[in-house]
Amino acid sequence: MVGRLAEERALPPPAVPAALHGEGGAGVEAERRRGRGAVSNAAGRFEPAARVLFDDGWQSLEELPPFRTQVTEERARTIITRNQSPDIAFDRSINAYRGCEHGCVYCFARPTHAYHGLSAGLDFESKLFVKPDAPELLARELSHPSYQPRVIAMGTNTDPYQPIERRYEVTRRILEVLADFGHPVGIVTKSALVARDIDILAPMAERGLVKVAISVTTLDPHLARTMEPRAASPHVRLGTIRRLADAGIPTAVLTAPLIPALNDMEVERILDAAKAAGACEAGYVMLRLPLEIADLFREWLVAHFPDKARHVLGLIRQMHGGRDYDATFGKRQRGEGPYAWTIGRRFEIAARRLGLAGRGMKLTTTHFRRPAAPGQQLSLFD
Repeated sequence: MVGRLAEERALPPPAVPAALHGEGGAGVEAERRRGRGAVSNAAGRFEPAARVLFDDGWQSLEELPPFRTQVTEERARTIITRNQSPDIAFDRSINAYRGCEHGCVYCFARPTHAYHGLSAGLDFESKLFVKPDAPELLARELSHPSYQPRVIAMGTNTDPYQPIERRYEVTRRILEVLADFGHPVGIVTKSALVARDIDILAPMAERGLVKVAISVTTLDPHLARTMEPRAASPHVRLGTIRRLADAGIPTAVLTAPLIPALNDMEVERILDAAKAAGACEAGYVMLRLPLEIADLFREWLVAHFPDKARHVLGLIRQMHGGRDYDATFGKRQRGEGPYAWTIGRRFEIAARRLGLAGRGMKLTTTHFRRPAAPGQQLSLFD
């Protein structure tokens, strides 16, 4: 360990960009991005040309409008996404939305916007896509004779209860389909809107069909607003855990991501508060900086925490072998080295002390049934 520490200290200091306050380049001035997470809007990595803002002397930048949320309806062919990643607990998921208005600067889904020719920065949180026919697609896929049920995860890419869900109610209609089929589902969200669907979730919980994880990254309202500008405040998330738990819905707290020297010192406090609110288990994930997120996170750090930026980035590199990110399975969500080990042990000790360690209740597939189609004769044994 001593040798490893010596190697890490010998690494060159991480590059920290100059602060962006409406200067030239992809940076966007504060007034135009008010209420947003990212501080820039660089072109997607697949684009042949980059957009560069500069003042030509005619004050043309002052005429640019602020970023407004735009929603595009998308017609998908399928809705269940499969994966074979060995370090996550599910092999299928549903994402009814692309992009997320919560604006969490650290969101690992941001790079997916490049496939639409859009930026992982401000475009990701302001140019959104919705799949309004997702419930119908899901019913069709679950009805296929070859489909074998296993837990479906929701909220693994973008939040299923982000603000536009109030208007479209796609997540609610998906849950209605899953309830009709008796299909298990695990939900991850940082929105209080999930409590709207207690009337669906509570009966599913009685049958062992649902678990909900509420992401709580900090108890500091100022840090939360800076890091996750349009997500629910910390005390509202804790209140949501209480409402779900009181309704008999198994609810976990997810401390993700933990960011070195920024919110990792809150691990014990978050778990204590979540346990008091009724959480029955807990999990954590360290900060991940794949692709464009590394630059976006650096810019955000310099803009909001210039005195901590170099220290935070240095610790992140220590956990990833001198790099911003190591995508190796088993390492990408936890990191390695003394600092990552220390955070992991702190979390384990606190979770065990509070009775939050372990998987808790397992969901079941024994209730899965394909509802009879209109005019179809019912089975004698159903």
